[in-house]
Amino acid sequence: MSDKTITVEQIGSPIRRPFDQEATLKGLKLNKRHRRSTLQDTPAVRGMIAKVAHLVRVVEGE
Repeated sequence: MSDKTITVEQIGSPIRRPFDQEATLKGLKLNKRHRRSTLQDTPAVRGMIAKVAHLVRVVEGE
């Protein structure tokens, strides 16, 4: 198992977005703008980030 982590910050609101995008944000442990979450860097997490790429950003250097 990889010890690498990735930090994501929510920059957009799930209001007026499809339900699955809101559920993906909750899966990433994000629920309000400007909150950050540090997760293991796995293909599943990368796929979730790609699905809501317009609502989150990857924080570099953490």
